[in-house]
Amino acid sequence: MKILITGCKGQLGTEIVKQIKLGYSEIGELPEAVKRAQVTAVDLPEVDISKLQPTLDFIAKCSPDVVINCAAFTNVDGCETNKDMAFAANAAGPRNLAMACERTGAKLIHVSTDYVFSGRENGGVALDEADVPGPISAYGTTKLLGEQYVRQFCSRFFIVRTAWLYSYYGKNFVKTMYNAGKKTGKLTVVNDQLGNPTNAVDLAHVILQLAATEEYGLYHCTGEGICSWYDFTVAIMKEAGIEAVVEPCSSAQYKEKNPQAADRPAWSALDNRMLRTTVGNPVRPWQEALQAFFENWDGENGMRGNRL
Repeated sequence: MKILITGCKGQLGTEIVKQIKLGYSEIGELPEAVKRAQVTAVDLPEVDISKLQPTLDFIAKCSPDVVINCAAFTNVDGCETNKDMAFAANAAGPRNLAMACERTGAKLIHVSTDYVFSGRENGGVALDEADVPGPISAYGTTKLLGEQYVRQFCSRFFIVRTAWLYSYYGKNFVKTMYNAGKKTGKLTVVNDQLGNPTNAVDLAHVILQLAATEEYGLYHCTGEGICSWYDFTVAIMKEAGIEAVVEPCSSAQYKEKNPQAADRPAWSALDNRMLRTTVGNPVRPWQEALQAFFENWDGENGMRGNRL
């Protein structure tokens, strides 16, 4: 098997590359075909997937069996102020990859987001793959269009929506709160936006399981269980052993202090129904995955023990 990973320098791409090299993750073994895979990992500036012809040419040259697209413009507020960049990365890029994969016969695994939902749909019940999206931000809108392009231009696709992602590598909410809690000893976090914290280990493991199948379609893959950003932050402080005061606030209060911030879904909790009913759902409860993160994180940009 030949696997091409785009956006390999991000927190998910880094985790996927690591797991393939090891042949396993914290939650289990990888398929034999993935363990033996020949991997090509690329990012900007080597390949710009927002450009059609260079993308077509690169995929044709590599001739992969599977393309895993981790490339995206994920700065939610930045997408509001630079909508063209958001469109190029989150919509045109997946379209170009889908067209390239269709020409070469490759499978395409495209990573999407809970932000394709408005947060008003089906409040109180986790959203599954049958629920209808309705994004309220430029980020969510462009990611949904990317999903639609993948469906339109590629016949062998997996779309994997995730949420509240964090990793040993790169920047993320867990590290931001950890550093802020240590520095200031006091944090104020919204308590009326609810979703599913997701450890990149779990998401990468699922993606690599899917890569060895033909169980094509739309998947949700998030940590099991639902919490608010406030709840999540309280748990981060507890697991990190930081004695910081965490105070709740409403989204309206946050918006008043940060008027340029993009609107976020109030309810974007996802249900991994497709996983459960097809290949199985190995994803851990979010509290367990967070505990494992702090047991293994080196405090900077990797894992303890000089692991890959």
